[in-house]
Amino acid sequence: MLALRLARGAHPLVQTRRLLVAAAAAGVGFLLLCTLAYAVGHPERSSAAALRLLWCVLPLAATVQFAVAVARTDPSTRPRPGLSAIGLGPARLTAIAATSTAVACTLGSMVALLFYLHLRGDITGLPFDGAAADLLAADQPIPLAAALTLLAVVPVVAATAAGLALRPRTAPTAPEGAEKPVPSGLPWGVALVAVGLAVETYAGRSGAADGLPLPGRFDGNPAGVLAGWVLTAVGLAMAGPGLVHGCGRLLQSVRPGAARLLAGRVLMDESRRIGRPLGVVSAVISGTLAAAALDDAGTGPGAFGPLTGLGTALILACTTATLLTAALESKQCRAHTTEALLRIGAPPTVLRSAALMRTGVLLAVFLPLTWAVAELAALPLTG
Repeated sequence: MLALRLARGAHPLVQTRRLLVAAAAAGVGFLLLCTLAYAVGHPERSSAAALRLLWCVLPLAATVQFAVAVARTDPSTRPRPGLSAIGLGPARLTAIAATSTAVACTLGSMVALLFYLHLRGDITGLPFDGAAADLLAADQPIPLAAALTLLAVVPVVAATAAGLALRPRTAPTAPEGAEKPVPSGLPWGVALVAVGLAVETYAGRSGAADGLPLPGRFDGNPAGVLAGWVLTAVGLAMAGPGLVHGCGRLLQSVRPGAARLLAGRVLMDESRRIGRPLGVVSAVISGTLAAAALDDAGTGPGAFGPLTGLGTALILACTTATLLTAALESKQCRAHTTEALLRIGAPPTVLRSAALMRTGVLLAVFLPLTWAVAELAALPLTG
């Protein structure tokens, strides 16, 4: 009840972010229900149905990541002076954040169920002249227990992830003189990217006959190609914080001025918060560019169906929204520093110049990296 009261009295921008989480959960729920419909309509293709269900893990992970980012920036779950005295300590606020996330995702799942039933014609008859009847197995009864179980996946996973991300933890004590936070995943990330590209190249050139029956033109590709894509994506996500930290060091090199010092220091301090979402966005965009190159190199129209397009759109939208939310969280965390700089007479132009420098150096590093990984990933399949 307290979580609902806090949600009702939140700022409109906060409510908008929660509605976006609900919309993402609705998209994932609809994909899961469509997978269930495929399994019901094609009982002889159990392996293909299982692979379709496994493919839904990607938009599910992107939605959960976005839900956690929104929960982290929710002002109603942020510790404030005096809350512990009325029983709202860090543990209780974490529970409220998890409950709010579960409520938003449950709302999205219910919308997905209503939209799914409407397209099947179970509410008011078949819409669109029955265009979606074959896709949703409208002539077959859908098991209610299985549908509700699939719809419960998003709220449960998102609420659990939000609770784990916001749980109270004791801050580790760093040795005196040690630099605060230095990411250590860059070497592992680079190694995973190299291994993923090597695995994909080897699998693409070996001409293995065992292809995965995935939708679209991916149905003839060996499993090693897809495994290489996954390793490359994980490597980019791991290398993101280290690359952002390196961009901060680069800005502060060679006799920097006040704006460059400020921009570089902010990037180094916020490398963990914005580096991983930036790496995930880079991985998603590189995968999308590689898939587009594969589509252009293929023959025949319509490489990917509508559900594949919906899943891709969900992944792109959720990862981009997560990056923007992480940037907002970073801005909120350094609000006191910004106010202190303005109080001591720092000109606002310096702050704006520092922000432009941060954006410019990140684009200069991540855009070529994303393009290069996309070209290397698509080369074994199009060459």
